Amino acid sequence: MALTKTIIAEEIQNELNLSRTVAYDIMEDFLEIIKETISSGEDIMISGFGKFCVNEKKARKGRNPATDEEMTLPARRVVTFKCSGKLRDLINSDTQ
Repeated sequence: MALTKTIIAEEIQNELNLSRTVAYDIMEDFLEIIKETISSGEDIMISGFGKFCVNEKKARKGRNPATDEEMTLPARRVVTFKCSGKLRDLINSDTQ
């Protein structure tokens, strides 16, 4: 099962003993800060969790696999995530 915004808000509500509305607003504000930061091209590093990196991809040649037509794919930004060593160790501790 995927972790949803509703589940996250409920966890915040239970953990901090807040109303459901306040917990949801906190979560929405946090996500908005992340979106604004990433859209401005800045990286986000959360200690003990990982780093969201904004990378620039150059324009490149490609082809439509359905029609075999060649085309130029435009330059774009992509977001990648690199988890911290602590998170990686936590994830892998269950497999050993």
